[in-house]
Amino acid sequence: MVAGDGTLPALQQQLHSKKVCVVGGGMAGLAAARELRREGHAVTVMEQSGDVGGQWLYDPRTDGDDPLGAAVPVRVPGSIYACLRLISPREAMGFSDFQFVPRDGDDGRDPRRFPGHREVHCYLRDFCDAFGLMDAVRLNTRVLRVAAAAPTSTTRQWAVRSVSTGTDDDAQDEVFDAVVVATGHYSQPVLPRIQGMEEWGRRQLHSHSYRTPEPFQGETVVVVGCGDSGKDIALDLCQVAREVHLTANSSSAEEATTPAMSRMLASHGDVLRLHPRTRRLHADGRVEFADGSSVLADTVIYCTGYGYSFPFLDTGGAVAVEDEVVGPLFEHVFPPSLAPSLSFVGVPRKILVPWFFERQARWVAQVLSSRRALPPEEEMLRSVEEHYRAREAAGVPRKLTHNIGGVEPLVRFCTYTYAYPFKFIDQ
Repeated sequence: MVAGDGTLPALQQQLHSKKVCVVGGGMAGLAAARELRREGHAVTVMEQSGDVGGQWLYDPRTDGDDPLGAAVPVRVPGSIYACLRLISPREAMGFSDFQFVPRDGDDGRDPRRFPGHREVHCYLRDFCDAFGLMDAVRLNTRVLRVAAAAPTSTTRQWAVRSVSTGTDDDAQDEVFDAVVVATGHYSQPVLPRIQGMEEWGRRQLHSHSYRTPEPFQGETVVVVGCGDSGKDIALDLCQVAREVHLTANSSSAEEATTPAMSRMLASHGDVLRLHPRTRRLHADGRVEFADGSSVLADTVIYCTGYGYSFPFLDTGGAVAVEDEVVGPLFEHVFPPSLAPSLSFVGVPRKILVPWFFERQARWVAQVLSSRRALPPEEEMLRSVEEHYRAREAAGVPRKLTHNIGGVEPLVRFCTYTYAYPFKFIDQ
């Protein structure tokens, strides 16, 4: 049997230190690095940008001649726009033992409770410094391929090929005992299917390529999508655009009654208009909406979200992305046939971060060290299928499989993963 907290009895514990590659130096990757080091593993974090922070590292560049972000992978991974602020208070955005508090006397820091993106990036740098993580991070390092290494023993290992960006250096090949994928899911744009998109001759871009409102001075802009980024960008554009037309999947009357939209319309009603979903783009520049109305637009900006993409990962089909589902993944973390040497941190959406990332990473670190154990492969696969069926029975669209938000599911998940009963292990 096992101890009540899910750990193996002392006589069964023979902790192992593994050589682990973490792909991605954003919030999830840094959480993974810290937990892996705490468990005694040798960690290398590979980050393609020039600093840690992932999406919180603002990059004024865009994909230029690919404003829709159709290339895989995108050329510029950053997606945040200049005006982005937290929609959750800073108290909810800190690691459990490193609070996200204002830094008095620090020039350029943002003391607001809902700070801008630069403050979050500074906090992540502070986190790295506090826990000595930077010496484990390789910046400007793009991972080209992760695949199973040639077998040399009974233990699975992974071959990782990487290259230093912006140099003529040859690719570097290394072998690791385990790989943690922590690349996030806010880089690869998802575009809607709207009749006439391909023929529409005016400017179209995804929010991935939006940074500031100035390029849209005096224009009539249609913003497709009424989520957080759609509202943010629409408000930003109201400063300079002649007209801003924001579309929602729900009826415009229903969306107009929400508190956030009511405030937006009250403050910017002279510029901002709300419409139901976009039905068609006409060759003459008109954008037609579901209610039959239309507007002659200069630009269409698609604020339609992002998808999962792991172009570097070669698992021979063991892990795939289909209909925005990464799977199969036991508890959104471990692919059953490749666990525990391959894992994912940061796949779920609608969660409390980085608190959630910490617990995922801690579970991975302790499983790799043999402090904890996973169920047999068959049991993990069965659990994944049960999760799929439960979501389907509840009417949840398949593409929202990883949206596990709400406090209760998070508590249940962390209880299950951090103190798993391990009924499959016998003395």
